[in-house]
Amino acid sequence: MKNTALALALILVAALWRALSAFEPTLSNVAPITALAFCGAAYLRDWRWWLVPFLALMLSDLWLNHYHATRFGYSWSAGEILLRLAWFAAAVGVGRLVARKRNVLTMLGGAVGSALIFYVGTNTVSWAADPFYAKSLAGWSQALTVGHPEYPSTLWFFRNTLFGDLLFTGMFILAMEIASARRGRILIGPHPAGSHLGGH
Repeated sequence: MKNTALALALILVAALWRALSAFEPTLSNVAPITALAFCGAAYLRDWRWWLVPFLALMLSDLWLNHYHATRFGYSWSAGEILLRLAWFAAAVGVGRLVARKRNVLTMLGGAVGSALIFYVGTNTVSWAADPFYAKSLAGWSQALTVGHPEYPSTLWFFRNTLFGDLLFTGMFILAMEIASARRGRILIGPHPAGSHLGGH
């Protein structure tokens, strides 16, 4: 139960970091967006605990949407928010796959995979919905790489997202392993059924 509480605390801290990073442009997107869901699903067995990352994402999204609307005059539509949640949910699936054979390599690989799914998915939606992009392979490629010329490139945002996800995943693994080692348990590696955190 202590490890479950630690996992949930780390998820909430990550969501708070995401919200506060909006005040520092150089940290834009250096936020553990998909790592919130990925790590929660990889470490928490009870699916009800997975609602915590979703709630954290929704609350931080509401705050960021308000911040961007008041400062830059830009806000996300309800459809965009729902699609973001859908790509976020995909990270839960990756986390459950990794939970079957959890080690440092699969955790970091899962973090990269989750970030890629989120990056390609959200930018593909932008390409399809934004009239700025030509509805062609070249337009899709632009949405995935350069983006709008008045903003930093989408690859720059992805680099920051990937860095944030890998950093949080590494910190999550380290914190959980240290806490478990103090109680003579090891969380990384194969586990028998029912041994994950947050069991029923």
